[in-house]
Amino acid sequence: MAHVTITRPTTYRAAVIGTGFMGRVHSHAIAVAGGTVAGIAGSTPERARRAAPSLRAEAVFDDIGALIDAADVVHVCVPNHLHAPIALAAIAAGKHVVCEKPLATDLETARAMTEAAAEAGVVATVPFVYRFHPMVREARARVAAGSVGRLTLAHGSYLQDWLLRPDDDNWRVDADKGGALRAFGDIGSHWCDLLEFVTGDRITAVSAQLSTANRRRGGRDVSTEDIVTLQFATAGGMIGSTVVSQVSAGRKNRLLLEVSGTEATLAFDQERPETLWIGGREINGVLMRDPEHLSADAARLARVPGGHAQGYQDCFNAFVADTGAAIAGNAPEGLPVFEDGLRAARIAEAVAESARTRDWAEVPS
Repeated sequence: MAHVTITRPTTYRAAVIGTGFMGRVHSHAIAVAGGTVAGIAGSTPERARRAAPSLRAEAVFDDIGALIDAADVVHVCVPNHLHAPIALAAIAAGKHVVCEKPLATDLETARAMTEAAAEAGVVATVPFVYRFHPMVREARARVAAGSVGRLTLAHGSYLQDWLLRPDDDNWRVDADKGGALRAFGDIGSHWCDLLEFVTGDRITAVSAQLSTANRRRGGRDVSTEDIVTLQFATAGGMIGSTVVSQVSAGRKNRLLLEVSGTEATLAFDQERPETLWIGGREINGVLMRDPEHLSADAARLARVPGGHAQGYQDCFNAFVADTGAAIAGNAPEGLPVFEDGLRAARIAEAVAESARTRDWAEVPS
């Protein structure tokens, strides 16, 4: 890669590429963090112009190269197969990057993106935003402090129903746009990231089954999976399992992680993010989010008093704020970066291999 000059801006001038749901979430988080949306680009100029007011955009660009040049940070919110060319162009221009996950539709491209960001010295982050729930940070702090004991078991699920019916459709369904693994790449990756983040332990081997409930959508055949069941083992000696589904009626965004040790069990349910369940042999309890009674890292992310609910957008706001702090040279602990996106790609490749061979597959460290 040619030499590029990296700046540490005192402002956060962002380019948002992609004007759908994720583009709106990113633009709101940029505003909350004190940044500005210098410009946007969409799938068509007309769509971008319609979206400009809701995305708080200063300008609409037809040329992505010109948009990259106008910003300090490039937010990549487009279909998965377009992540790599846009992110790599931004990195080559010396810009910091926030790229939606999965980083790429294959492992080698995710590796190339990660290496390019490291070589260029830019800040490159990926929105594993469930890390930013205060009660997730509280669970992590309790595991690290030893209050759960030696970890033995982890299990849970990530369940949705937005693709329940055969006429439910989206670009993610197409392997050429979303990647060969859809349910796992889209949401299973979040679950595995949360497991490793909370426990500080790493998955070393997986045994996976994939199932496609709806073989046809939108008048075409579908090859990507709707459901994944996964068993795993970790470097620290845990075993566990998770179920991932985008066709579970009534489950809107139910990410559940439960971790057990020799002293206690902790459970976090993303649909009830204000609480952490704490299980013990003698007594169980439910800890409410209250910054006055949380660990320091959890309290930092508790932006409003207890009893005033925080949720998904708050997590995104904190993620973008921490990205901005990293760009300013003050990287907070726990910020998910391209290395974490590459880690997710390695796990996904092992899941695909296990499902293909109907055997256990090792996950490279």
